[in-house]
Amino acid sequence: MRKIFFLMAFVLASAVTYAGGYRVGVQGQRALAMGHTGVAVVNSAELGFFNPAGLVYLENKLTISAGASVIFSDVAWQNQETGEIARTDNPVGTPFYFNASYKLKDWLALGLSVYTPYGSTVMWEDDWAGSHLVNNIELQAIYIQPLVSVQVADFLSLGGGPIFVTGAVNFNRNLTRTLKDEEGNRSNVTIDASGVNAFGWSASAMFVATEDIKIGVNYRSEIMMDAEDGEADFQNIPNSPAVPFKDTTFDATLPLPAELTAGISYQFDEKWLFAFDYNMVFWGVYESLDVDFGDPNIPDSKNPRNYKDASTWRFGAQYTATEKLVLRAGYYYDESPVQEGYFAPETPRNDSMGFTAGLSLDVTSRLAIDASFAYIRFDEVDASYDHYIDENGQNVPFGGTYKSVAFIPGLGVTYKL
Repeated sequence: MRKIFFLMAFVLASAVTYAGGYRVGVQGQRALAMGHTGVAVVNSAELGFFNPAGLVYLENKLTISAGASVIFSDVAWQNQETGEIARTDNPVGTPFYFNASYKLKDWLALGLSVYTPYGSTVMWEDDWAGSHLVNNIELQAIYIQPLVSVQVADFLSLGGGPIFVTGAVNFNRNLTRTLKDEEGNRSNVTIDASGVNAFGWSASAMFVATEDIKIGVNYRSEIMMDAEDGEADFQNIPNSPAVPFKDTTFDATLPLPAELTAGISYQFDEKWLFAFDYNMVFWGVYESLDVDFGDPNIPDSKNPRNYKDASTWRFGAQYTATEKLVLRAGYYYDESPVQEGYFAPETPRNDSMGFTAGLSLDVTSRLAIDASFAYIRFDEVDASYDHYIDENGQNVPFGGTYKSVAFIPGLGVTYKL
């Protein structure tokens, strides 16, 4: 299967405001409020995403957790030498999740998890200084995962299941830094693919060390999204036999990297719970953005990305204030997978810190409202992409100062029966 530059580009850009690379870190209001810890925390069906092995420890026969977040993000770029400035005008993102768990036996639970770990939109100003790399990118990727959780001993449970992924991507960029049609409009290409499907799997374990200490580990496999016969729409192309661009098709392979999370939770007393997670995303699979068009007259494009594996350290606390009110807070530090010289504006992603808080309020004995808020502060970075080859075969670096910020309020419900 051929790899394609443009399709890869959207996906990588999509989650710039959430987590390393294009991963979205908003899979549960309770977990997000605690710094996105959850691999060793048993408090809701959010375990369907964080650690399916823990579902068997939920007290109720049926537990459902569902919700969505609203993401407000902004990225600004500046050329320090010329003073030129550009910024994104991103629409509001709304990643969602749905998790359900049903206990068949004391030692066996089944579940279903639907979530959006990859997906968002990044929109730069048209024809900005980096438009030859990207104008706008949109990604949608939905994971659907049936789950099983089995307690194999008093102190150990195992869980996991297959993953079905369906997604769509759309990307636009100018063809070169200068090419225009006869009316002066910049030549550009829009690439679109929908109904892209793939399969993966996850496996997890939860170890109950003592009544108050739990240890969890969860692995989610790498998934390769193969797109065939997507649409490439070339616009504002000059009428010249020397310019070969015309509408055609393309193929693509998009890697969604594997990740491993391990953590521990400690029930300090009746009111306080503390948690720590360590997460590793194996971004090394993302080596290059390569394009191969169906029309053999259109030149292929290869753009190295050379990502590295990246870690996230997460800390969370939960305080049971009353029988009906639970308060949460957390912090995480998220490493960027982007290496020096590979900082492309479709993924203007640098190291970040997340500050989170939230609460759960019991409306009835069966229904609770879950709320969270996250402020993501990205390090300001002076960086460049040094591997763009122009129409004359020259290597033309593109760089500047990038500043990013995100605000993420979220709301959900937990239902128990």
